[in-house]
Amino acid sequence: MYIGGGTPSVLGEKIRILFDALKSIPFFSPVEFTIEANPESLTENFLDACADAGVNRLSLGVQTFYEPSRSCVKRIGDAELVKKSLALASHFFPDNLSVDLITGLPFQNKKIILDDIKQILDFSPSHISLYSLTVENGTPLEEKIKNKKVFLPDTDTQDCLWLTGKDALLKAGFEHYEVSNFAFKDTKEVSKRCLHNIRYWQMKSWLGAGPSASATMIDDDKGDAKRFTFLKNNEQRAINKEQLAFEFELEEIDRITLLKESILMGYRYIEGPDEQLFKKRFNCTIEDCLMQTLERWKEKDKMLFLNQFLKEAFEEIESNPHIYYK
Repeated sequence: MYIGGGTPSVLGEKIRILFDALKSIPFFSPVEFTIEANPESLTENFLDACADAGVNRLSLGVQTFYEPSRSCVKRIGDAELVKKSLALASHFFPDNLSVDLITGLPFQNKKIILDDIKQILDFSPSHISLYSLTVENGTPLEEKIKNKKVFLPDTDTQDCLWLTGKDALLKAGFEHYEVSNFAFKDTKEVSKRCLHNIRYWQMKSWLGAGPSASATMIDDDKGDAKRFTFLKNNEQRAINKEQLAFEFELEEIDRITLLKESILMGYRYIEGPDEQLFKKRFNCTIEDCLMQTLERWKEKDKMLFLNQFLKEAFEEIESNPHIYYK
């Protein structure tokens, strides 16, 4: 169970309403129960409610401690607030705290990245997501960049900053198990990988609920799927109580699209796609589809250069459609 994709912590203690509804589901007892939070809205009352509901993993959006960078991308709260929230979160979730960091922000350099990681490690997180900044279209940050009010590091520098963060996390005992994710391994080699995300990366079915959420139901025997995406206007409908049934868009995912998505998501993960599941769905092996590409890439880091690997993989898939339609 994963509650997020927004900021659930803004609900405070009212989150108990959702938890009570979940408890009414027969046999509801998730192995991993994660909830997202942001430092500026994290409170003890919210965390008490989470603990009472059986939440056993918290994902906290820190991004950076460096004040000029935080201010430039409109992060609410200063570094001291972030530290207080981290202390509170680590008290409630001492063994399963995940933290998000971003590299490539305005004003960042190697020293700042390393300092961010050093400060994060003081709170003993079990999992760290290290993302490279993506500037979304239509955002205030994009406008500032266009008007030359804000300057980002160039592409090579951004890559260098991310790699600096990656190396620091590896030295601290974390494993790089997905493109942007690192899980701590203890002395018994027990890893704190995120089970929720692994389900996405292995391209298995999932359910979603709420405005803009998606659900993907896969037919393993036919090798196709249906994707349901709930419309954004459901939020206003729920507030106005116009209707109880959420509206959604349905996307039919055919065999070739599902095969490509399985490759795309699977190679984000260090273990690669689930080979048995792939063969069951598509009646062929990954090697059948990507023989030439895998041969060229057998000595290269697929996760680090994922875009190029996928480009070549998809070109090979499209050139041999008879393989996965046999």
